Amino acid sequence: MFQTATIDHANKAEFYRELAQQLEALLTGESDMIANAANTSALMFQMMPELNWAGFYLLKSEGELVLGPFQGKPACVRIPVGKGVCGTAVERKSSVLVEDVHAFPGHIACDAASRSELVVPLIHEGRVIGVIDLDSPVPSRFDAEDQAGIEKLAAIFIAASF
Repeated sequence: MFQTATIDHANKAEFYRELAQQLEALLTGESDMIANAANTSALMFQMMPELNWAGFYLLKSEGELVLGPFQGKPACVRIPVGKGVCGTAVERKSSVLVEDVHAFPGHIACDAASRSELVVPLIHEGRVIGVIDLDSPVPSRFDAEDQAGIEKLAAIFIAASF
């Protein structure tokens, strides 16, 4: 059975290297996308400090994301592509890092406590299939190192699930 190991948060590069190793170990031998999304969101929520939501939105049609596995408070179920931070990441096919969600035009507030957000698209064979969404109650919680770390986790998730 998989056991998480505590990771020191002082050095972000080292933290994300170790978190990636734990995710690879957790997903080894499992190819079911929903199971992998559930375990990935649980691992991120457990190991990353200052989060109030960690999870997935999956692209179920050309124009709409639908809530997938997550950890945190109940969330918005459907998000149109191009709307909010998640929909914007799909439209751009690139990560979106928001230091202050109140300053992001069209932000969708599923949890009023969220102050910053990081969304990383899941891209398989050139197509966006969904996003990893992280919310924090702390303004400016995420930076470029967090973005690079979560992009690596997204690549591990895609490799295991397809």
